[in-house]
Amino acid sequence: MQLPGVARLRRWGLLDAVVASGAPPARHVRFDVGPVVLEGHFPTFQGVDAVYSPRRTVLDALLVEAARGAGAEVRERFMVEEVVVEGGRVTGIRGRGKGGAQVAESARLTVGADGKHSLVARTVGAAVHHHRPPLSMGCYTYWDGVPLRGGELYARRRRAMGAWPTNDGLTLTYVAWPVEEFSAFRADVEGNVLRTLDLAGDLGRRVRAGRRAERFRASPDLPNFFRRPDGPGWALVGDAGLVMDPVTGQGIGDALRDAELLADAVEAGLGGRRPLGTALAGYERARDRAAMPMYDFTTGLASFAPPRAEQEALFAALAGRQAEIDRFLGVLTGAVPLADYLSPRNLLRLLGVRGMAGVALGRLRGPRTAGRDRPGEMAGPVRVRGSVLDRLPVHPGAGGHGGPAEHHRDDADDPGGPRGPLQVGVAQHPRGDEQQHPEQHGEPLRGDDARHGQRDEGRHGEQHAQHDQRPHGAALAGRADPDG
Repeated sequence: MQLPGVARLRRWGLLDAVVASGAPPARHVRFDVGPVVLEGHFPTFQGVDAVYSPRRTVLDALLVEAARGAGAEVRERFMVEEVVVEGGRVTGIRGRGKGGAQVAESARLTVGADGKHSLVARTVGAAVHHHRPPLSMGCYTYWDGVPLRGGELYARRRRAMGAWPTNDGLTLTYVAWPVEEFSAFRADVEGNVLRTLDLAGDLGRRVRAGRRAERFRASPDLPNFFRRPDGPGWALVGDAGLVMDPVTGQGIGDALRDAELLADAVEAGLGGRRPLGTALAGYERARDRAAMPMYDFTTGLASFAPPRAEQEALFAALAGRQAEIDRFLGVLTGAVPLADYLSPRNLLRLLGVRGMAGVALGRLRGPRTAGRDRPGEMAGPVRVRGSVLDRLPVHPGAGGHGGPAEHHRDDADDPGGPRGPLQVGVAQHPRGDEQQHPEQHGEPLRGDDARHGQRDEGRHGEQHAQHDQRPHGAALAGRADPDG
């Protein structure tokens, strides 16, 4: 969970519970791209200076209990079977609890927090934009007896690796390969994971000296897209509305941000301060404006494209400058806006006139071909307005935010609709930890059978919550599939 997500939990009064769960803070970070190793600490951001990697079973339970404590009625293991549409407008859901009869719930607003394969989004045909196909595949697992000082992040040619401490004294490891290599990867999952970790300094040796605590979870199903997140009687949040490759670890932080943005919009719309449609249109614009720079950055990195000279110049300039190293780490976790860091003025400050001239010369020469890549480099296109750097290397589990949006739509006043009790809820998979995924990667990795890359979409559990303290209604239909 990146610094902005940690800061939100602190503001919501939940960070202490995360700490009490045994999820250790990670303040120290090793960023290793082969030719250059940068080590430092995250800068303080809104009162926090550490990232956390709680197990999803831990984090999800804390969030559900917080909702219950705030007065929500939580229905666990509730399966949403149908999103009800009447006259082109969503009016509620139909579903049932485990072993129970079907029930119907009506509300003015139905919110889908049901993952990238969202039932709500499919039902309403939510428009998709900035779609990019899966670029990488990922695999993660947990180890016992693997010492870590903090977070460790590595980039090698066509490979990325990360390691973070989590609950119960375990260490989470994540490896990413280009998606086109998934067939080769699944032919020998354990061997390929270990051989990849062997590229990461002495991490492979430490892992081999420890004990694998859980099975491998792997998937090539890591798409990238924005969905329009609202329409007549419905809204989307979390991976249902925005999903990107987990290589920069934005998922949970994005979901917490968007939940806050949507909650503010719903409160304004249902509370009568603004027309609901106008408020929800503002939610979409704010989400896209916040997410777009990191989305472009992430999809570029996940493409494992050949490197360019400017990244070498940047890392050479950072070497030995601890304050600048820490600020760079702040970019990767979201404490320092990406667009600000990559602005020409800041890069001139870091590189100097001679360094900028070298970058310009390197750009004229163009990128090295894949066959000439150095083993310690990985990069991808980054489209940040005003930046002279269009590629930077990175690793799983780090990211940033900020910059302009590229997608807009006209405001639309709320046309009205049926009224009822306010209903909100959180989707959660009934199988618990079996479907949890590493928080810092955001994107749950599909594939109960990592060796065969099988998808497990047949078991869907739900939670449905009801709250009667507001004058108008909102319902959340969440299909808690393996998307988390």
